[in-house]
Amino acid sequence: MRLRRWLLALPLGVVLALLAATTLCLTSGCSSVGYLAQSATGHLALVGAAKPVPEWLADEQTPAALKQRLAQSQEMRAFAVSELKLPDNDSYRRYADLKRPAAVWNVVAAPELSLTLKTWCFPVVGCVSYRGYFDEAAAQAEAAALRAQGWEASVYPVPAYSTLGMSDWLGGDPLLNTFIQWPEAELARMIFHELSHQVVFIKGDTTFNESYATAVERLGGERWLQQHGSADALARHRALDERRADMRALTAKTRARLQALYSGPDSDAIKRERKAAVMTEMRAEFEQLKRERWGGFAGYDAFFARANNATLGMQAAYLQWVPAFEALFAKEGRDFARFHAAVARLGALTPAEREAALKALSPTDNF
Repeated sequence: MRLRRWLLALPLGVVLALLAATTLCLTSGCSSVGYLAQSATGHLALVGAAKPVPEWLADEQTPAALKQRLAQSQEMRAFAVSELKLPDNDSYRRYADLKRPAAVWNVVAAPELSLTLKTWCFPVVGCVSYRGYFDEAAAQAEAAALRAQGWEASVYPVPAYSTLGMSDWLGGDPLLNTFIQWPEAELARMIFHELSHQVVFIKGDTTFNESYATAVERLGGERWLQQHGSADALARHRALDERRADMRALTAKTRARLQALYSGPDSDAIKRERKAAVMTEMRAEFEQLKRERWGGFAGYDAFFARANNATLGMQAAYLQWVPAFEALFAKEGRDFARFHAAVARLGALTPAEREAALKALSPTDNF
């Protein structure tokens, strides 16, 4: 607590200098003084709002439902260490209510006729395929500027981000109101996903990093439910996973059609026309899924409403190598310690070697 008060009392310039060398480039980088300033003040406000979970539990003003979920989150946190071999540090042992619906808002962009994401390159994390803002209006302004340059851009809310374990001196990455009341399985998966970034993070390889973290969240979430989940939590998770699989199958099919179109010989005018038809068909299939399989579930409405090359490309970054990592987990005897070590060895390879190894691990129908 004294450290946070000391930091908050420092002149902004000093704070910026301190944090530039540690955590704050990790949300998406710091390519300008203005961007660095919003990153610094935003992150400091976030960690400054956090208090240790025991303090929230002891506070009579804390709602009972929040107390129950905070207590459960600490069981998940202990499970992450004992069962999933994730870091035993200060992350997710504190809680903050940010009084807003997202931790940050990410901007993603891609060309009009390509699924290749725009990247921003920075000293700490290398090149990443998104740019995060603590203020939604600033994110929307960045997206508008990119559209004016000819990019397809999108802004989406992010419930949490990882500082890769570098913010322990500030109290670690906190639990947040943006996800604490998610369904039990989703809360566990969020914690496991973000902690996995502290185990292996390869500078400049968003797809590797996010696919690995997504594999850990899936594998860890399933193990949590098997050992601790209630019958209701299991049922809700199975229903959500079925919808998620339907959604991923639809977007994967759409990406494949678009990729074939963009790489084909047609003129740009014809590509634009056919692209519009593909996107219309995707949205029609989505509405059919809602009616016929999902009972009107509207959780993916926002994604399909804003879907474009950028959002489809970013989704692929989180999913592309997940089957390969799941195969690697099985190969390592479903032992998380061995799995993390094997992932680290993959990360030490050159990008070309790493891609070849992941392709070799992937199911043959993935390519």
